[in-house]
Amino acid sequence: MDGATGEIVSWDWAFWGSVGAIIVLLLLSAFFSGSETALTAASRAKLHGLAEGGSNGAKRALKLTEDSERLIGAVLLGNNMVNILATSLATSLLTLLFGSSGVALATLVMTTLVLIFSEVMPKTYAITNPETAATRVSAPISLVVWLLSPIVSVVRFLVRGLLWVFGVKTDPNTNVLAHQEIAEAIALHHSEGGVQKDDRDRLLGALDLRHREVEEIMLHRSNIEMVDADSRPDAIIAQCIASPYTRIPVFKDQPENIIGVIHSKDLLRRVNAILREEGGTLEDFDVTEVAMEPYFVPETTSLDDQMRQFLRRKAHFALVVDEYGSLQGLITLEDILEEIVGEISDEHDVTEDEISRNKDGSIVVDGTTTIRDVNRSCDWNLPDDEANTIAGLIIHESQSIPNAGQVFNFHGYRFEVLERERNRLAKVRIRRL
Repeated sequence: MDGATGEIVSWDWAFWGSVGAIIVLLLLSAFFSGSETALTAASRAKLHGLAEGGSNGAKRALKLTEDSERLIGAVLLGNNMVNILATSLATSLLTLLFGSSGVALATLVMTTLVLIFSEVMPKTYAITNPETAATRVSAPISLVVWLLSPIVSVVRFLVRGLLWVFGVKTDPNTNVLAHQEIAEAIALHHSEGGVQKDDRDRLLGALDLRHREVEEIMLHRSNIEMVDADSRPDAIIAQCIASPYTRIPVFKDQPENIIGVIHSKDLLRRVNAILREEGGTLEDFDVTEVAMEPYFVPETTSLDDQMRQFLRRKAHFALVVDEYGSLQGLITLEDILEEIVGEISDEHDVTEDEISRNKDGSIVVDGTTTIRDVNRSCDWNLPDDEANTIAGLIIHESQSIPNAGQVFNFHGYRFEVLERERNRLAKVRIRRL
């Protein structure tokens, strides 16, 4: 009798011990699942802000996420180990209680428990408060990663070897570029309504500066207003006063030969000095005496680099040349800023509406209007890989210089050439198909 009682007591201890072990393993599974979600969903920018504020947990979380492959490998290894062990214990326990049907019962019970308490519930909490959860679990997860790192390293080696056999090359250091990640996040928030179109355009405009070149936005040489150094002094002064521009290039003999840039303030100061201080006349004015040395830049310079050069040199104006040194156009600091904030006009600018909108949804633009400006204004997606302007896009796609009246359909848009001046497409009507 005593032996039977001892056997029952021993069996009871084994039963409740197994139940307790299963509960502990389910809690560990919940911990691993929630930690994985928290550390992968947490914003590194927010964690960085918390770390700057003195949070040690955020600092540990940042360090863990630097090697995401090792982190996920360790967490998944720990999670799978506790899930498999818990399922094995439950199967053994229920088999003793219900015989062969205990296997099916253990599968059903453990699937329900793991799904609810070890997967859905901890992951829901972690995704709701990712940064808070990440800072809280960073210390124990750091210990787990350290303990399991030898096994994880072996697993990583085997995985990469198997992928290599199937022709898949892996690069553990490949990450999404920060600028690309920010741009994609801005586009996503705009599509969801969290970021307004104007804010999106300004933010993406600033990010795109490094990917765009000076030649894309420069004023073409055919449209540059210049001063002929050989002109009469009174004619030069009259031209500068009538011009809407503050800085005007000065050429000698031929427009390609730029010898300087005249600033309206320098011109007025010199004229004032001649008339008031020196007692002379306008005929004594020499434009070469007040013209600044011209600043030339290559047409392939990125807008980001050019803006930095403007700020470093404390300059606002540069002449653009090609690889042979031939003048191609000019660019100003204002041109670059307009790529970020949109058109900037003052009381002296000659304002022309580059994009005229019609009631049928079509627009009429000058051929020199940039594709980027059209996309930005109309929220379209015309490609600008092969051309910078609307005329350039039409010429590239048609492989010709179209005549007025010709119509083309490509990239989901209808292009109708309205006016042609010599070899230039003056007016184009565009409608989305």
